[in-house]
Amino acid sequence: MARVEETIDVAAPVRTAYNQWTQFESFPEFMSGVESVTQLTDTTNHWKARIGGVEREFDTEISEQHPDERVAWRSVDGTTHAGVVTFHRLDDITTRIAVQLEWAPETFAEKAGAAFGIDDAQVKSDLRKFKDFIESHGAETGGWRGDVDAPGTGNAGL
Repeated sequence: MARVEETIDVAAPVRTAYNQWTQFESFPEFMSGVESVTQLTDTTNHWKARIGGVEREFDTEISEQHPDERVAWRSVDGTTHAGVVTFHRLDDITTRIAVQLEWAPETFAEKAGAAFGIDDAQVKSDLRKFKDFIESHGAETGGWRGDVDAPGTGNAGL
């Protein structure tokens, strides 16, 4: 299993950074390799990505989401992919974003990328692009403020 953990500080209030992150269909604007994300329901998305010449399509489900705090997801269609993004208020106009991703590399290129830290560099680059995106826009392009509790916590959250 490959794993990446990265953080970045952005000059945006936590609400703004969180709201923008929930606009999954805007991900291709700052995530290399992501060709499209289609939001199917409040908690499911269909992804099309091309990374290292390998084309992938998969569906993800939001497994936990709490406004201004965290968004966690996992793949639901056989691809092994999961992650969580947390938002930390540093002050009124600065937010620290922490990303943790886990996936199972399948091809030789994916395994080599994970082994040589290329994946870490890509996530770091994508976070810098998100920082540029949110700071240059000055405001989020939308936001979903729904609450989704982790499985087993009792409340469906919707």
